[in-house]
Amino acid sequence: MADFDVTRLRTCFPALAEGAAHFDGPGGSQVPEAVAAAVADTLRSAVANRGVHTAAERRADRIVGDARRAMADLLAADPRGIVFGRSMTQLTYDVARTLAKDWGPGDEVVVTTLDHDANIRPWVQAAEARGATVRWADFDPVTGELDVAAVRRLVSERTRVVAVTAASNLLGTRPDVAAITEAARAAGALSYVDGVHLTPHTAVDITALGADFYACSPYKFFGPHLGVVAADPSQWETLTPDKLAPSTDAVPERFELGTLPYELLAGTTAAVDVIAGMAASDGDRRQRLETSLAAVARHEDALVARLEDGLTTVAGVRLFGARDRERTPTVLFTVDGHAPGEVYARLADRGVNAPAGTFYALECSRRLGLGDTGAVRAGIAPYTTAAEVDTLVAAVADIAAA
Repeated sequence: MADFDVTRLRTCFPALAEGAAHFDGPGGSQVPEAVAAAVADTLRSAVANRGVHTAAERRADRIVGDARRAMADLLAADPRGIVFGRSMTQLTYDVARTLAKDWGPGDEVVVTTLDHDANIRPWVQAAEARGATVRWADFDPVTGELDVAAVRRLVSERTRVVAVTAASNLLGTRPDVAAITEAARAAGALSYVDGVHLTPHTAVDITALGADFYACSPYKFFGPHLGVVAADPSQWETLTPDKLAPSTDAVPERFELGTLPYELLAGTTAAVDVIAGMAASDGDRRQRLETSLAAVARHEDALVARLEDGLTTVAGVRLFGARDRERTPTVLFTVDGHAPGEVYARLADRGVNAPAGTFYALECSRRLGLGDTGAVRAGIAPYTTAAEVDTLVAAVADIAAA
């Protein structure tokens, strides 16, 4: 494609030189050289607690500000509303515990069976601790779709939070988040959107989604292992988290416990810049991100169609979810007569990294009839090639025929 050169992009990723075909991006992408360099350069530089007097203090402060602005550009958010943490899971627990301080018997939270457990268990456990009720919205196991009506039926004036995924990390299903968050808002409830699986594949606009809180993980889009939650600064101002007495009351810092990992924040900024440069374009960083991610989506859509077309020709392969729905480039499948773990291991022997499991989408896996074992998941990334897709299909065909 004229606006997206996968061959050029692949040269930015040292790990790809090892030769494996990586379909494991949904669990964590490979890292560009620019990101590794940003991390290393920060570790080699003088840094200190943030301040204005020494060069080390100013460097740390600049790194934090740059990372907030980079994530704000990626999510069309306010930099003052970007909170960093150890992981999306940790941050979600923190937000859930903070919100639950005001809950009690009669209050309700809504979760879905489509979600990753990181957007289920923190809410379930916070509700249980306060005597609140959990309402479960179910998805259609045949299509993999979460009907907005299934959520609307559960939302009432007693609802405090609606937690929903922006894209299933198991199936790739993309619910109508804007409609779901609108239903929550109409009832006076907050919405917490898990965008971990969506963010690598599209230009996210948290205002357009209507998300009161939007969580994601930079290590899914070329960055280091961190978690991010974006919200309007005024929303953060309403929350009072548990924190150390001497730590600042300022937003967003009061939600960031301890000293931030400056090297990882530098890597996050570098990752966003890599994304912005994946396709040739002009404009500010947000505009370049939109152009690049649109080009990436076209590339990934073509490859996931190629993968699904190939797998449907293999006798004994079962694909989960509907192809004619909006989704991320994620394919979940089983092979008759072969346990998912066996398929995973045999693919790995051939240099194809397509892992198997529930990938922490435990309720989703159970609803699909896959129990706690799950299935094989193949995720397309911006650096995936057509040749790698063909290699995966051929390898699955060999396994199915054995």
